[in-house]
Amino acid sequence: MGVVAREFFEHVGAFMDYRKTVYEVSDQTIKSNLTDIKLFENFIDNKQHKIIDGPAVMDFQYYLKKDRKNSGKSINRKIFTLRSYSHFIKLQDVPHSEDLPFYDVLKIRQGYQNRPDALTHKQLKLIFNAIDRNTCLGIRDYAIYALMYLAGLRVGEVFELNIDSIDIKNKELHVIGKGGKRRKLHLSDELFQIISEYLAVRKYFFNSDKTKALFVSKKGNRLAIRTMEDNFKKLVLKIGLKLRFNVTCHTLRHTFASHLNDKEIDMLVIQSLMGHATSRSTEPYIHPSHEKIREAMERLPGVIFMNRLIMEEGFKVSFQKKYRKRE
Repeated sequence: MGVVAREFFEHVGAFMDYRKTVYEVSDQTIKSNLTDIKLFENFIDNKQHKIIDGPAVMDFQYYLKKDRKNSGKSINRKIFTLRSYSHFIKLQDVPHSEDLPFYDVLKIRQGYQNRPDALTHKQLKLIFNAIDRNTCLGIRDYAIYALMYLAGLRVGEVFELNIDSIDIKNKELHVIGKGGKRRKLHLSDELFQIISEYLAVRKYFFNSDKTKALFVSKKGNRLAIRTMEDNFKKLVLKIGLKLRFNVTCHTLRHTFASHLNDKEIDMLVIQSLMGHATSRSTEPYIHPSHEKIREAMERLPGVIFMNRLIMEEGFKVSFQKKYRKRE
């Protein structure tokens, strides 16, 4: 026995208010949760399921995988949202909510994924030099992508930034991460200057005085995530950057972590800067540069031993005709 479908979806608004008020989750997370639940609701309506039970949830998983071609990670996230919602309506004493099957659904295991690589300093320079900083829009975009590379912010975290997220006096940035987790980041001199340049022209954006959003669109609204992503794609196309991996805004975050790792910054520090709960979440972002890999190979004990042996014993390697293989 499960919950009547109509009763299951009656508490969505209250659930979102509860999440936002008690757990202080970000607007972007709320929007994502709503999208997940709405997708499930539309599926239930279209399939005419009257009860939310095990077969209905399994049917939904099949739909996500076969029809929508969702990855295991995407399916797991949607089920997690529904699991959180089912827990909420159980607390609301909705009849038969204790029978909801979401906690019984096994997580889809992810196989090896070829994660995005990091950019080189030369490639970064090409991207940032392609931005026209003689325009207000260019200065804005430069600041956006600088935050992703120089501070390691997610595109969703940049979206959530407000004017009061910046502590000018202490040169700090207050960030709301995934799940409403907050972290405070120090602004380097370079990043502080870039943001200051944007703040100086922000007033020229339409309706900028009527929104608390840090980054404003041409129409005077909070700049959308999709716009940030699309503008970055245009930059990559503009410079003709063709790599074996897809270059997106998130690549800048990977590059941030990788470049810190190349400078031998402690993993726990990188973890803290990126807003990760554990180092396991940080590890996939680390892509050692070719120079670091080559340097590591040169440090192998065998290589060091041979080099010392050659230097100390005066070994000489020569190729003489008498040692050549006779044909």
